[in-house]
Amino acid sequence: MAAIFPSEEWLKELEIQINVDERYSEVAKNWEGDLFFSIEPEGNLKEKLTFYIDLWHGKCRKVTYQPKPEDYPASAFIMSATYNNITAVLTGKMNPMTAMMTSKLKVKGSMGYMMRNVPTVLDFVRVAQSVTKEIV
Repeated sequence: MAAIFPSEEWLKELEIQINVDERYSEVAKNWEGDLFFSIEPEGNLKEKLTFYIDLWHGKCRKVTYQPKPEDYPASAFIMSATYNNITAVLTGKMNPMTAMMTSKLKVKGSMGYMMRNVPTVLDFVRVAQSVTKEIV
């Protein structure tokens, strides 16, 4: 099932799909790290949006829609992007690795860990794209 991005429904659907996707479960079986996303307003998005995703060994343990940064200060990765850049990744118009390397998707955390786990990163994006029906 797909949902409108960005919405709480989209985030909950992402959690479900991560937990039932056998390919992701296998590819990400060694991944240990949570993500705090911050999306800056641009285009149709008028206010800053945040969400939190706790990924652990091929499963999603928790998602939170619109948390405050101080709610998850020790996140392994803090990611930020403008609305247009993150939607370009979610619609397949921009490669996620290119987005990171060109700072269109900014990442704070261990880039070494992320680079050693490129297949996991790309498969996470695949699952996220699969639940993205349309962009607000």
